[in-house]
Amino acid sequence: MRSSARSPAETRFPPLLVICGPTATGKTALSLAVAEALPGTEIVSADSRQVFRGMDVGTAKVGSTERARIPHHGLDLVEPDQPFSAADYRRHALGALEGIAGRGGLAVLVGGTGLYLRAVARGLPLDEVDHDRPLRAELEAALAQHGLPALVDELRRLAPVSAARTDLANPRRVVRALERVRLQGDTPPPLPRGYPGPVSWLGLDTAAATNDVWIAERARWQFANGLLDEAAALAARVDRDLPAFSAMGYREALAVLDGSLSHEEALELTARRTRQFARRQRTWFRREADVEWLDARDENKPRAIAVARALVVEAATRGRGSRARR
Repeated sequence: MRSSARSPAETRFPPLLVICGPTATGKTALSLAVAEALPGTEIVSADSRQVFRGMDVGTAKVGSTERARIPHHGLDLVEPDQPFSAADYRRHALGALEGIAGRGGLAVLVGGTGLYLRAVARGLPLDEVDHDRPLRAELEAALAQHGLPALVDELRRLAPVSAARTDLANPRRVVRALERVRLQGDTPPPLPRGYPGPVSWLGLDTAAATNDVWIAERARWQFANGLLDEAAALAARVDRDLPAFSAMGYREALAVLDGSLSHEEALELTARRTRQFARRQRTWFRREADVEWLDARDENKPRAIAVARALVVEAATRGRGSRARR
């Protein structure tokens, strides 16, 4: 039986509601609904592109009006030409969570970057994974020269166990896996340590065909509401070959501005890439344990709010148990 007393580590971290799922399923709206229902709640974004300043429309970043109502963390942390790793994100998020705990609030961790969510809510010790900048540069040069299939073949040959755990369609993941393999061999990554406090996971999803329609609608809205101007402004101040521009829509918008794609071609390409990304997200999140899945087509706010309230009650109960033991 689990003790009701909170450990010293738990007192540093707030109760945590995780909202995950594929893109364009309403995660942001649900997080805002929970925060509005439970005063004192703060939101931590877990999106690897929303950390970049100036990438707002194309990443569906929450607007200034919502941020004025509800404190948000994990947004606008660095410029698009600055390096930012999952370990950097984990450090920022844990610092934000400690602050939320100090203010006595509930935290909602929301986003579609599975590694970010796992690093925080499952305690994945990313800081302990070795990095080697010269080796990383060598692998990235090999990627540019020989292409992704060559690196995938090398990873499968050298490390079949690691290859089976890697998204082989994602060049950054393949490069990182090869870096780890060359440094550490074909060994599993460090085991997660768990989140030091009450935590619940909710997943939002729906039929892929429905999600595809929502993705197409989002792409049309973004192109009609400033994505072209945003992409032009970014390209005017940073290199358009940066990894940050791999976010769906930006390279397509630049191609429209360059005249190499028509508006409709860019829309279709953006929607197609986003559909592919959503399918990879769906595969990732379906492997996560202990996720309560809600259909994004349904009225899911009451259930999410109920889960959040239960977390707050659990945290308070543990706190009372801890004080009683003193």
